[in-house]
Amino acid sequence: HSRADIALIGLAVMGQNLILNMNDHGFVVCAFNRTVSKVDDFLANEAKGTKVIGAHSLEEMVSKLKKPRRIILLVKAGSAVDDFINKLVPLLETGDIIIDGGNSEYRDTTRRCKELQAKGILFVGSGVSGGEEGARYGPSLMPGGAKEAWPHIKTIFQSIAAKVGSGEPCCDWVGEEGAGHFVKMVHNGIEYGDMQLICEAYHLMKDVVGMEHDEMAKVFQEWNKTELDSFLIEITANILKFKDSDGKYLLPKIRDSAGQKGTGKWTAISALEYGVPVTLIGEAVFARCLSSLKEERVQASKLLGGPRMTPFSGNKKAFLEDIRKALYASKIISYAQGFMLLRQAAKEFGWTLNYGGIALMWRGGCIIR
Repeated sequence: HSRADIALIGLAVMGQNLILNMNDHGFVVCAFNRTVSKVDDFLANEAKGTKVIGAHSLEEMVSKLKKPRRIILLVKAGSAVDDFINKLVPLLETGDIIIDGGNSEYRDTTRRCKELQAKGILFVGSGVSGGEEGARYGPSLMPGGAKEAWPHIKTIFQSIAAKVGSGEPCCDWVGEEGAGHFVKMVHNGIEYGDMQLICEAYHLMKDVVGMEHDEMAKVFQEWNKTELDSFLIEITANILKFKDSDGKYLLPKIRDSAGQKGTGKWTAISALEYGVPVTLIGEAVFARCLSSLKEERVQASKLLGGPRMTPFSGNKKAFLEDIRKALYASKIISYAQGFMLLRQAAKEFGWTLNYGGIALMWRGGCIIR
């Protein structure tokens, strides 16, 4: 009966898509979910006609796995991860592998690595980037933890990861303990920074040059053929030209108030903690905090006029090229600051990080690709 190559727990969209991706690459996956009815729904619908198998208990799931057993957890970060680990450990044997693919804090991953090492279980904490689409057709994967697990999961991970260039996978071993999740955290910080830089470029085009949405969209499309070629620039061009059902541009109607899930914030906190001047990401986090003070900003705007806007009279083409170059330079600074933080973390924790590999992993699949 032990015919599954790997099991995955947590059938939200990310989990389902990762399973279908593994299935596409010829791996037999066993699906499990805490609400067991979801397993049957998944097998009857999304996974219909695939080789995916299901389990109605953790015992049954473990019994269906080839050894060493490989189990991916894709559940909410925090206590849910620990709950599943505690339930799995009694069912597993020395050398079996548990992989946490959620957005866990790197310290939790380091703790779990150590706790499970004492029990003979190999623990891997892997950053997964690319969202639901990435999970389905090729994410960027950043695994770290028990190095002995890597030979047993490398084929699966590199098969399902995004490919760039001549087919190189956007996945390689990152380093020890919580290194994989630390690298994912820095990735998310860089993403916050990139988004803030795009906002500032938009602000200069809109409020200084006085450009219209369709014109700005064209500029971003052009920029996407240069060094700035990236997913975020591409979707910025798309949202700028997107029209609402009434034929008017959608973007100006959206409330200028941003929330945050916290991963960018964690990067800024780490920077402060380890004394690394990751200024650009820090400012990007603060810009979100500032944006959420909408009521105060509305009040303040009635009392503070701000600078008078004068019509732009310079060379528009040259100014736009200056904005493009400033955006590119700022991105280089942000990446450099992010890698400084990685270097400092490696020093703090005694990790050997694969810096070149990390840069290559971010070329495809992930949000900052």
